[in-house]
Amino acid sequence: MKMIFAIVQDKDSNRLSSEFVNANIRATKLASSGGFLRSGNTTFIIGLEDERVKDALRIIRETSHSREQFMTPPINLDSSLDGGETAFPVEVQVGGATVFVMPVEQFHQF
Repeated sequence: MKMIFAIVQDKDSNRLSSEFVNANIRATKLASSGGFLRSGNTTFIIGLEDERVKDALRIIRETSHSREQFMTPPINLDSSLDGGETAFPVEVQVGGATVFVMPVEQFHQF
């Protein structure tokens, strides 16, 4: 048995959840936030038999897309500019999925 932690952008969360339901994969959803952009994420916690892990990873890969987004840095990254200058928005890549797959020593359901 394996435990999967999949962290996806909120924009992909509902579609991924629906795909899990269609594939009869039970998942627990937790609201989370990213450190760099402080944007909303969803963390899925999934316990699966070893032979179903590939299917779950395929679903995550197909439904979690990276995209470009503009953000304004909280501080000016160029120290040569005066403190009065404002930071300009920069384009960054967000989304996709970060996935951890770990072995489960025991599983109990009460």
